Amino acid sequence: MLSLCFFLMAALLVCALAAVPASRQVLTDVRYNLWAPELLWTRDQIAPDCPHAWSIRKSVLHGGCQEGIDLIELDNGTMRFRIVPTRGMSIQDVKTADIRLGWDAPLTGLVHPKFVNLAGRDGLGWLYGFSEWMVRCGLESFGAPGPDEFVDDQGAKHTMNLTLHGRIGNQPASIVEIQAQTAPPYRLAVRGRVEEAFLHGPKLEIETELVTEAGSSTFSVRDTVTNRGGSSQEFALLYHNNFGPPLLEESARFLGPVKRITPISEHAAADLARYDIYRGPTPGWAEQVYCLEMWPDRENRTMVLLQNAAGDRGASLGYNVEQLPYFTLWKNPAARPDGYVTGLEPATGFPRNRRQERASGRVPILQARQSRSFQLDFAILPGAEAVQAARANIEAIRHGRETTVVKEPLS
Repeated sequence: MLSLCFFLMAALLVCALAAVPASRQVLTDVRYNLWAPELLWTRDQIAPDCPHAWSIRKSVLHGGCQEGIDLIELDNGTMRFRIVPTRGMSIQDVKTADIRLGWDAPLTGLVHPKFVNLAGRDGLGWLYGFSEWMVRCGLESFGAPGPDEFVDDQGAKHTMNLTLHGRIGNQPASIVEIQAQTAPPYRLAVRGRVEEAFLHGPKLEIETELVTEAGSSTFSVRDTVTNRGGSSQEFALLYHNNFGPPLLEESARFLGPVKRITPISEHAAADLARYDIYRGPTPGWAEQVYCLEMWPDRENRTMVLLQNAAGDRGASLGYNVEQLPYFTLWKNPAARPDGYVTGLEPATGFPRNRRQERASGRVPILQARQSRSFQLDFAILPGAEAVQAARANIEAIRHGRETTVVKEPLS
C-alpha cells in the first residue's frame, strides 16, 4: 500500500507540473550547430523565492583523457549531481553531505569516448571508459562480447562481433537542455537526446531526463527509446547503477522482493546462500553475477535497496517490472584500487551475449517509429528510520510471496 500511494502521488505531481512556469536553456543542438561551452544558473537568477539555494553549471573539462568532455553539475540544495552529455548522458555521481552514489574506478578522471576503442581487448574495450555511477548499456545490444548472427533492415543475415554493453554509453548527446521551474515545487531537469543510427543498421535514439526538486533527497530518471527506422528493430537497455563506499562495505546488504534468482556462473553459484550480503574488499576475488526477477505490487512497481552494514544509511530504487522485467546484481568485491563496486541493474534482459538472450526470448523488438518509456525513482536514505521504511515497503511488495532459487547457472 505504501508503494501504491507513493507512485500515485508521483503521477499526480507530474500532471500538476505541466502548468508551472519554467525557464529553459538549450546547451547543445547539432541541428543548428549550437553549443554553449559555459553556463551558470542560480536560484537567485531564476527563482529567487525558492527556499533552497540551487544551481546548474555547464563546463568543459580539460587535460588527459577527459579533454573536451561536457559536464553539467546540478545542485538542488541537498544533492549534487554530475551529468556527462559527452558520455551518453551518464551520471558520474550523486552526493549529499555524507552519502555518495558512485564508486572509485581505477581511472584518473573521466574518459572521452574518442579514447575508448570498444573492440579492444577482444570486445571488452568499454571498460576503458567505465567510471560512472549510472551508465546506460545498449541500445542495439548489451551484455557479453562475442559473435552474433542478426538480420539487417534489408532482410539479409550477417554475423558480427558484439562488444561489451553496446555503444550508447560512449555516444555524445546531440541535444541537451536544462529547465528550472520559477514557482513551487521548483522542479529542476537536465534533458538530452542520444542517437545510435547508421545506414543498413539500427536507427535508435534515447531521450533522457534527470529530474529532481529543490531541496529534495529523491530524483527520477525518465527515458524514452524510439526506433526511427522504417522497419522493426531489436533493442536492449540496461541501467548499470554502480555503488561503492560508503554504502558498500563488509556486511552491507542488498534487499528486494525477489521472485526468482539464478547465478550466472559456477563461481556465483558457490556463494548463492550469501548473494545478498557483501564482502569487504578482497584482493583477487572474481566478480559474481546473479540474475533476478522481482515481485511487483498491484501497479507493477517494485523496489530494491542497498544499505550499509549498520542499516543507518542506504539508497533505494523503484521501477516498473513491465518496463524492465529483469534485474542483475553485480558484485565485484575486489581490492579498493582494483574497483570495489556493486551494480544494481534493472534491464530488458540479462547481461549475456545477444545470441543467448534472443534464444531465451529476452530481446525485445520495436516496430517502425515505435517508442518505449522507462522510469527509475531513486531516494537517498540518510538515517535508520528512512532505511527501515524502505525495508517495510519492500516487504509490503513481497506480501509473503516466496523466492524461487535456481542453483544451476543460467543456461
